[in-house]
Amino acid sequence: MNSYLANLINSATLMVIGLWGYFESSSITALIPVLFGFILVICSKGVKNKNKLIAHIAVSLTLIILLSLVGMRLPKSIQSGGLGLFRVFSMISTSTLAMIFFIKSFIDARKNKS
Repeated sequence: MNSYLANLINSATLMVIGLWGYFESSSITALIPVLFGFILVICSKGVKNKNKLIAHIAVSLTLIILLSLVGMRLPKSIQSGGLGLFRVFSMISTSTLAMIFFIKSFIDARKNKS
């Protein structure tokens, strides 16, 4: 797997699970991951072409959504339990996976530059 594929998987997960949460709760805030997922999909071509600026934008957005999920959404979901907790863990998992592959690609690019 590479950062491009990890980004697409994360994007799809954020959009699908965000829509699922929105239709279940009718809360407009459930659409925040959908927006981030959509922007990450737009960034995917740049990530695939190894465009540094777009890759850094994608990493920044992924980090923001990951920190938001862990810091704000996870504690509430742990209290509530149920499918909401599953949705949050799914988004955290794919965002973490994407971050790992982004960091790996940055390290590899730095090694190849030397």
